[in-house]
Amino acid sequence: MSAAVVNPAGRAARFYEAPIGKKAVMAITGIMLVGYVLAHMLGNLQIYSSNRDQINTYAAFLHNPASAGLLWGARTVLLLAVILHITAAVQLFFQNRAARPIGYVKKDDVPASYAARTMVWSGPIVAAFVIFHVLHLTVGAVMTTRDVGGNPITPDVRYNVISGFQNYGVSAFYIFAMILLCMHLYHGIWSMCQSLGISHPRYTRGLKKASAVLAILIAIGNCSIPIAVMAGWLTD
Repeated sequence: MSAAVVNPAGRAARFYEAPIGKKAVMAITGIMLVGYVLAHMLGNLQIYSSNRDQINTYAAFLHNPASAGLLWGARTVLLLAVILHITAAVQLFFQNRAARPIGYVKKDDVPASYAARTMVWSGPIVAAFVIFHVLHLTVGAVMTTRDVGGNPITPDVRYNVISGFQNYGVSAFYIFAMILLCMHLYHGIWSMCQSLGISHPRYTRGLKKASAVLAILIAIGNCSIPIAVMAGWLTD
């Protein structure tokens, strides 16, 4: 009697075909992306340091040839996570629509909030903002950026951020995107907990509050920079 051959790739593919598989992929990639958003915000908040060169020193460390491998490795992993996250979200959306062509007359709160209802379009807008943000401050294709001493290894991040946010249109788009990101994160973090089985009536309310607090703190931290620049509290 021969033992059945187990094909891990086939089992993984069948698991992904089901809604729970796509939700699991979104949850895992969501954890990675939330971690990046937090780390990115903390790095950006160094612009408030009493040492005016602090954020430039941090950027120089990231762009140093010794750290370049880790930086590009992290970027590659994050890009893959974004692609998987968006792909799973789109496929799940159309899979749910095909399974339920006529919507419910009344939906239960899981959570039936404004953040949940706007996930479909807040995600693409935030993704478009990320592309703009990279073109603006990383590539320098939107507005002129400069380096310290003309050395590309040491970008003058403080100058680039402040001069960029002195443009009210750029600042307004950034703040708008951060508000959408806040709503996206609130529903996303809560949904992620459900997908990973972290859900129970005893602490459901606490998880919702924690998701909201984390999302709001990230939005406040990120929005504070363009606001501070426009108010004249941050100068080059």
